[in-house]
Amino acid sequence: MSLRSPLGQVRGLGAAGGGAQHWIGQRVSAVALIPLTIWFVLSLLGLPEIDFLTLRGWIASGWAPVLLSLLLLVLCYHSWLGVQVVIEDYVTRAGKKICALLASTFLHGLIAAAGLYAVLRIALVPL
Repeated sequence: MSLRSPLGQVRGLGAAGGGAQHWIGQRVSAVALIPLTIWFVLSLLGLPEIDFLTLRGWIASGWAPVLLSLLLLVLCYHSWLGVQVVIEDYVTRAGKKICALLASTFLHGLIAAAGLYAVLRIALVPL
């Protein structure tokens, strides 16, 4: 016997009506981070030196700016989802919860934008 309504059973939604998308987004971003992180670590280990000019040349070459931007965006998205869950679970007062969620969204967006700007600036501005 189920306590869910027939419409709820058909849609497959939980009590809040949208938790499945959040859960799936967290899992998909975690899976996407696996190959991106492996690529990032192996690429850094393959560099002859870890200095500014070497890193700048690496970021500006080949697929590195694309994959680095993708890694940055997926990391920010995954982090944003995780922080959102923590805030929703542990901040009890409604006003503080809304402010914390807005601040988290703003900061994660700012970090993503700043990271993309840095990668594009390094990749597109000549040495």
